[in-house]
Order: sequence, then C-alpha cells, then structure tokens
Amino acid sequence: MARGLVLCSQTRTIAKLSFFLPYPKLWFKPHCHHHPCYGPQNIPSARVFCLCVSSQTLNLVDMAKYNEAFSRRMAMAGIKPHNRIALGVSGGPDSMALCVLAASWKTEGLYGFDNSGKFIDGLFAIIVDHGLRSESKDEASLVGNRVSEMGIRCKIVRCDWLNGKPKQGHLQESARDMRYKIFQDVCMQNQISVLLVAHHADDQAELFILRSSRDSGVLGLAGMAFTSQVFSSHTNFCNNDWKNHSVLLVRPLLDFSKEDMYKICQGSNRDWVEDPTNQSPLFARNRIRASLGNLLSGTFNSELQAVISVCRRTRIYVDQICNSLIKQSITVMDQGFAVINLKTLNPSKIEDICLSKFITLVLQFVSQRQRPIRGSTSKLLLQYIRTIPCKTSLTAAGCYICPAPGSKGFKALVCCSVDCPLPSNAESFHTFSNVEEKHCFSDELEQIIANGKSYSNNNLVTNSSQAQFLDMRSQSVLDEARRLDVISESTHRNIISLQREEVSHFKSKTDEVASGCESKQGTEHIAAFLSEPLLPGQTCYFMNRFIISWKLSKEISSNWFRGEPLSLSYLEGDGHCCCVNEDEMVAKVRTMIDADWLYLAKLTKLPHSDNFEATRLPLTGKITCSDYSRLSAKVALKSLKSIPVAARKSIPVLVDDHGRLLSIPSIGFKHCPCMKASAVFKPRVPLGGGHSSFL
Repeated sequence: MARGLVLCSQTRTIAKLSFFLPYPKLWFKPHCHHHPCYGPQNIPSARVFCLCVSSQTLNLVDMAKYNEAFSRRMAMAGIKPHNRIALGVSGGPDSMALCVLAASWKTEGLYGFDNSGKFIDGLFAIIVDHGLRSESKDEASLVGNRVSEMGIRCKIVRCDWLNGKPKQGHLQESARDMRYKIFQDVCMQNQISVLLVAHHADDQAELFILRSSRDSGVLGLAGMAFTSQVFSSHTNFCNNDWKNHSVLLVRPLLDFSKEDMYKICQGSNRDWVEDPTNQSPLFARNRIRASLGNLLSGTFNSELQAVISVCRRTRIYVDQICNSLIKQSITVMDQGFAVINLKTLNPSKIEDICLSKFITLVLQFVSQRQRPIRGSTSKLLLQYIRTIPCKTSLTAAGCYICPAPGSKGFKALVCCSVDCPLPSNAESFHTFSNVEEKHCFSDELEQIIANGKSYSNNNLVTNSSQAQFLDMRSQSVLDEARRLDVISESTHRNIISLQREEVSHFKSKTDEVASGCESKQGTEHIAAFLSEPLLPGQTCYFMNRFIISWKLSKEISSNWFRGEPLSLSYLEGDGHCCCVNEDEMVAKVRTMIDADWLYLAKLTKLPHSDNFEATRLPLTGKITCSDYSRLSAKVALKSLKSIPVAARKSIPVLVDDHGRLLSIPSIGFKHCPCMKASAVFKPRVPLGGGHSSFL
C-alpha cells in the first residue's frame, strides 16, 4: 500500500512521511514553491498519496466557474453529454480534476446513471499500470477505487513490455507511447470515440520552453492541439465499408493552470496521488517545470501564455491554407499515389511555412509515415516544388517524387518509395476478421468532428496579418513578441535564460544519446512478404495502405473478358479449374517488382490454343489456366500502361509459396479464373492527417 501520506488543505500542509527509499540518488529538492503538498524536504521516488482535508476554506473554491469553463470547452470540441467518453486517468491532481469536471458535466447535462444506478452512463476511465515499480499495482487499484466512488466506471490495464522494460533515458517517452496505445485499444474495445486527457496551461508552458530550446519553428511552439484525431493500427468493417478506427483526443483543460487542478480537487473534496519521479531532474520536462516554478509570477505567466496564443493563431492560419491547397491541387489515385497540379498550386505565391507544411502532409499521406520533415530535407523539397516545370526526380521522407508522365513538368507524381528504410518496429500489415461492428461508433465521431468544425469556422484566421510569426524560428518569435509588446523585457530575458539552461543540458547529452541510438535502433526495409501466409477468405492490411483479400470459387464465370470471344468457348458450362484446392493453396503479399510486368508481357506471347477441349485434363475434365492467364495478362498490361512506372513499385502483388505470381488485383490480373482477389487503397491516416484544432 502507500509508503507515505500527505494531508492537504488549502491553508496549510501537514506532512507525515514514512517512505521506503529504493532510489536515493533520484532525490532532489523541488524548486516549485507553489506546490501545496511538498515542503522543503527531499522527494523520494515512491508515490505520495494526498488526502484533501475538509475545511471552511474549501467553500472559497468557485466550482461553478470551473464547471462553466469546462462545459464551454466541450462545446467547442463538438462534444455533447450523450456522447460516450473515455478519460485518461493517472490519479494525479490533473486527471482527478478532469474526472470531477467530466462527471459534473455529464450529470448536469441530464445524462444520468446507467441501469445499475451506480455509474454515470457513457463515462469510462482508463487507468494504466505501467508496471515499472513494485507499488504500481496497489496504486492503480487505489486510484480505481477513488474513481469508482465518483460514479465513473473504470478499467485498469497493466503494460506488457514484450521487449523488456524501457531504459531510464527513454522511460517517459516509452511509457507515454505505451499509455496512448492502451488508451486507443480500450476505446476501440468499448466503442468510445472521444478520449479526454488532462493537459493544462502549465504543460503548454513547459512544452514551449522545451521546443524553443530545440529551435522549433512557430508551428511547434503552438504546443499541443486542443483536439486531434488519432488513428489506430486496427481497421474495422462497418456498415459494409472498411473504416479505420480513430479516436478524438481532446484536451479540455488547456485554459486551466496547475493551481486550478489542486483547487478543483480540494473544492470537490477529492484525493489524489503525487508521483515524485515527476520531480526527477533526469528528464527535461521536470527540469523546466522546476525552473518555471521560480518564475511563474502573474505577469510572466500571462505573457508566456500570450506568446503561445499568437503561435496558435499562426498554426490555425497555416492549417487553413494547407487544407485549401490540398483540395485544389491534389489528386489521389486508387493505386496509392498522388499527383500535385503545380499550375493550380502556384507555389511562388505561397509562404514558405505553408508550402513546407503542405508538402509534409502530402508525403506523410503517401508514405503513411507520420514523421516531421525538417532541416535540409525540408529546404530541398521547397526548392523542388518551386521549380516549374519540374524536370528531375527526388527521394525524400519515404517517397519518390518525379514529373508526372505527359504533364511536361507541370504536375508532380508522389509515390511510396519501397526502397526507403522503415522503423524496425513498423508493422507492415494487420490481419483482422470480417465482422461488422454492432455499433458503428465512427458515425458518432464524424458528427462530433462536424460539430467542432462548425464552431471553428466562426474563429478562422482569415489573413496573414493575423498570423504574426510566419516563417520564424524560436529566437525570432521571442524577438518579434517583444517588438509587438506581447511580452515585456523581463519576460523576454527570463525565457531566453530558460532556453539556454535547457540547451546546455541537451547538448551535454547529445553524444551519449546518439551513440546509444546507433547501437540499438536498427532499420529494416519493407519486407518482400507478409510474415504469415494469407489463407483463402482472410483479409490483411498491407503497408498501412492496402486492404487485401482473396478467395477461391469453384464456379467459373462466363464473361471474364468482354471483347475476347475466343476466351468464352472453354469457360462455358460448369467446368472447374484444376488448380482449385483450398486446403493447399495460400498466398503471400509483396510489392511489385520489374520481373512481374515482364512476366505479364511473356504470358501474352504464349501460343494460342484453338482447340480448347485439348486444354481439359483427360481424367477429370477440368480446365487448365494457360489460356485464361494469357488473356488476363493482356488486359492487365493495358491497365498497367496508365500507371506511371515510378508508382508501380508500391502496387501489392499476391504470390504462392514458391514465389510464383498469382494475382495483381490493382490491375485486374489473376492467373486462375477461380481466384477472386482485391486490393483497395485505404490509407490508415487520411490526407491532411485528420481533424485537429488549435483553438
């Protein structure tokens, strides 16, 4: 159970500590003087359990003000009380405050309790036990009990570290990735479309300092999105259509401060836990948090938030421009590549920051690799896209870019480069069953997003004059903010000081981190085949881009090739193909190679048989596939000619155990008339990256 106990009230802190100290080297004296639970003592690595003590001072907390602000933010996100909502809960003051406000909002919205009468209907808390400390299981259980007492149904999920627990240097990042993966999985299992997390204004301030110390541009300095659509690796079959499951990640507390979190917990008489590892100076965010604690006066805090707000307005403007450019100038082809109409785009009239973001979105869509594009690669792409007509080719960010055939350089072709390395932990495919969901919660999400967009449309940044920090790095942003009197000289000086302090920490660790990454972070190219064979009737998700399925039919259709009368004579009747044997036949999937279309050309040159009866096997009467495959190859080559050579290499191909070509569904080729195969281009993340808002 708890190693120690802190009793908290608004007027004073009474601390009685009895800790087992497994990691004494991690102690340090916190600098955050406004923390209501910590005194000047060293902080141990075990969690601190805080109990709110009822007193008359708690009546001073204006909960109505907080509830009203929360309700307003939920309306801005397009969420209504009847929508099913999940909460990411750690048990700290931030997430417990989120639970308090969400529960109040749900019940005040006349959306009451479920049939049991115990839990609020449509509200679900997810508690992740990272399993990194021996006490974590008991702590998660305690938090679960506290959340349940609030009328919120909850689920505790323990992390399964298949490759071993993360190392200290990557602990927070790995824990965060695992946590959000669990959030997505639980939301999908429970058909929940919205996930609320408890990030607040102080978190935004920390992120601003962290990113500015890494010389981030204005888009990065805008911080965390208010709402963002997060896509799962799982694909679902819903209402006879394939849809990728996504969750709307919402941060409704971005207008609240850390101090507000404590007041909400105290005003509602709710307990919370404190994790002292969040005070460890080993992590950048913790160092920045401690330094900010010495500076967060009313003036400094308000001016820092003002700079962030201007950056967010700039981000809104850039996103609007990019969405417009995508609609006007991008054509997405069914074979998985995109064409940019450079004439329509008119890149010479677009600001660098908007054009760079636009190119990034297009390349991320085609490659399905959601990595930022920075530095020399970004400059190279800008130079390429501004050169009209384009005459050369370029490989960047997992994509191959070249002039579109027949466009005279006024259109650019963007296709996936299968020769680029992928992260070693990338999954090329996801196999799932063809089962329709009982409730298509993606429809609910679409309505929520539409509601949010309706609100956002009333808050558009209509021109560049409202976006003051276009094409500026972090230092330029601060200098411009000072020139515009957004911040004072003292605030400017303090932010620069924080930046330099963090830069010194960052540089001292760069060589150590880089050497560790070189030894452990290997890469691999896209696998030639799926790791497992694809059986008849199964479906797979290939390269995060194609939904592929195939099956065998014992009956042969009589009109495969219109306009090919000779082909019909041996397909008439109820003949059965000799290669149909579902017990033995399997397929594997890979991308197309040069040998495939050379093989198709070779098939078309096979001798034509005038006597189709001679092609039947003498004992069974079944038909051989030689004539069919010849005609299928002839039709497929006609389709292939319409696909640029550069785009062909990412087309999925089905082969047998011996590597022999079975089907190229995208161009209609199949070796056997009894085989039905399909490859549908359904990228995991849509063009533009999905819905997001920086209001």
